[in-house]
Amino acid sequence: MPKSKRNKVVNLTKTDKKGRQGKETLFQKVRDAMDEYNNVYVLKIENNRNTFIKQVRNEFKTSKFFFGSNRVMQKALGLKPEEEYYPGIKDIAEQLNGEVGLLFTNVDKQELEQFFEEYVEKDFARGGNVATETVEIKKGPLELNGLPLPNNMEPQLRKLGLPTELQKGVLVCRQDHVICQQGQVLTPEQAHLLKHFGHQLAEFKIKMTHWFSKTAGFNEL
Repeated sequence: MPKSKRNKVVNLTKTDKKGRQGKETLFQKVRDAMDEYNNVYVLKIENNRNTFIKQVRNEFKTSKFFFGSNRVMQKALGLKPEEEYYPGIKDIAEQLNGEVGLLFTNVDKQELEQFFEEYVEKDFARGGNVATETVEIKKGPLELNGLPLPNNMEPQLRKLGLPTELQKGVLVCRQDHVICQQGQVLTPEQAHLLKHFGHQLAEFKIKMTHWFSKTAGFNEL
């Protein structure tokens, strides 16, 4: 059975002492997980939120998740045959680009696939996200969940681009106003307005894209 290359020294990039310690810790934890588990998956994350990451970790407490520096995780696994910590693992290291993470586990693959296929959490979009629907505010008194918005919000909403005013102490929108169009890249101001009116246009999702097994090798999912 192939054995990991435990004795090879890999130099991490130069940084301050605290940052270097964090990188060295991540580096070693990834290698320890490679020793401990039979399977490693690359996870692609959409609309990353720490709250939902914690929920996923709690679902698989016997597994190890890593969401950190892609470069450090690549170095821990090895990008070249002569640098590989485990034979063939460079194919996983090559996939660590963008908003991704690693899952080391012995949980059955089918169970994982079912969980991640079903796990979706709604959240408020942020600036830079793409609007998944068109949202329009109608002329008249402004409400959220059937309750009028407090009139002290008027300056803030107006600053965000909503045509507001106070009419006899009531916060109103002077005319119909489209906050965003479907497919539009949201500005920070649009994202704040959507949040004020309770529109959750972002979905947190995790997709397993690649899999490495110590028995089956590398596979694209």
